[in-house]
Amino acid sequence: MNALQLTPEVGWAVIDYLKYGRPKVDSPFLFIRHMAPFGPFSEDDHLSQLIKRYMELAHLPTLKKRRGMHSLRHTMASRLLEQDTPLSTISDILGHADPDSTAVF
Repeated sequence: MNALQLTPEVGWAVIDYLKYGRPKVDSPFLFIRHMAPFGPFSEDDHLSQLIKRYMELAHLPTLKKRRGMHSLRHTMASRLLEQDTPLSTISDILGHADPDSTAVF
């Protein structure tokens, strides 16, 4: 399993969330629903559906091929590529078994 270190900004954001944003409930999950019932996200709360909904609220196009989680992964990979991150590193981050699947054609 590959592990990536959190940037200091992300680490502080998680700490801030835990101290000031997360509901005070006894749950082993880091990120939980902020509406009752408090707890982990259910099958109806798929992150890709939530992302799509917020894209709609922000009037962003959602009919393109890449949206939801795939859109986030693609954006991250694109930003890493713009910063001259080696394709092999990007492939590892994305969890691709075949580095060729990360190549840009």
